[in-house]
Amino acid sequence: MRVRPRLWIVPVLTVLVAVAAALPAFSRAGSGETHRTGAVTPTKAADARRPVARDVVLAVHGGAGTALRRETTDPRKEKAYRDGLADALKAGRRVLRDGGDSVAAVEAAVRVLEDNELFNAGRGAVFTEDAGHELDASIMRGSDLAAGAVAGVRSVRNPVSAARLVMEKTKHVMLAGEGADDFAARNGLPTVTQDYYWTQRRWDELMKAKAPAKDPRAGKATKGGKGTGAAAEEITGTVGAVAVDRDRDLAAATSTGGMTNKMAGRVGDSPVVGAGTYAKNGTVAASATGHGEVFIRGAATATISHLIEFGGRDVASAAYEVVVGRLPRLGGTGGVIALDHEGTLAAPHSSEGMVYGYLTEDGDIVTRLFPDESSSDG
Repeated sequence: MRVRPRLWIVPVLTVLVAVAAALPAFSRAGSGETHRTGAVTPTKAADARRPVARDVVLAVHGGAGTALRRETTDPRKEKAYRDGLADALKAGRRVLRDGGDSVAAVEAAVRVLEDNELFNAGRGAVFTEDAGHELDASIMRGSDLAAGAVAGVRSVRNPVSAARLVMEKTKHVMLAGEGADDFAARNGLPTVTQDYYWTQRRWDELMKAKAPAKDPRAGKATKGGKGTGAAAEEITGTVGAVAVDRDRDLAAATSTGGMTNKMAGRVGDSPVVGAGTYAKNGTVAASATGHGEVFIRGAATATISHLIEFGGRDVASAAYEVVVGRLPRLGGTGGVIALDHEGTLAAPHSSEGMVYGYLTEDGDIVTRLFPDESSSDG
């Protein structure tokens, strides 16, 4: 909560604000070291239709799902989530501070999240039904609509970097499976064996998902082994990033291990341009997380861009319309981080919770985990 300044300070503050405004916006990106959590204020329904922040240069998310609860979340777990988001933002901040573009910034941020086993991307990815790991990722550049994606990769350490290679070194948009793995290796990306992705937490989730579901009326096991599984219990862990650089070019990237106990070969929205990822200068950079099939059917991120371009919407109302107004009617929930070229950030979600963070032009880092953390900039 901001403290009302004393009247005698107002003239001094006015001068300071004027001086700050005269400085190049992106020369300040990365200069600050502030890391704070979201303001703890009651969230109103109307807030979700408004921006969560302004003057943002980079934002990341770590998935959507059943909300983390302040009263039941272990402090060490809270710190791990906040540190994970902050580390990703710091990586992107270094890129922007050194003059890098938005594409490099989102790649750097997502790579950090892929290397963090807390999230469902890269190390720590969930298991398929046959106890394997298949990863998806995409990246998109807003200046010319260039995009790259990989789907079902099994040996790439950082799928987002493979997606960028597809965008920059091929005439294609998406490569899948063994061909994508081989392409990444031939171009010098680090490769890993399947056990690199393994974590006990994700294995336990797979076992729970495969356990026979119980009939709540009789307390008996039923056939099928389709248990709702741990994936429905908490944040899913799909990761993404959006950025705007000093040239006001937008970029977005998304990476995931998919759904626990998914069919081998299943591909969700994360590598699909216009569903899980989209970036177009003048409209939006967006990265989504949630029920992938629904985000594909609803062309989620592209629709946000279209509502802005052809419907005259602002980024917050467009993102809200798609994520909260439309996708639940198709049978799924989730969230999105959406950033426009002016640095206005929206983060609506129809799921109970979504973890995300952002970096401002002044270098401030903000992370938000809990439902009671403020969700609008006013």
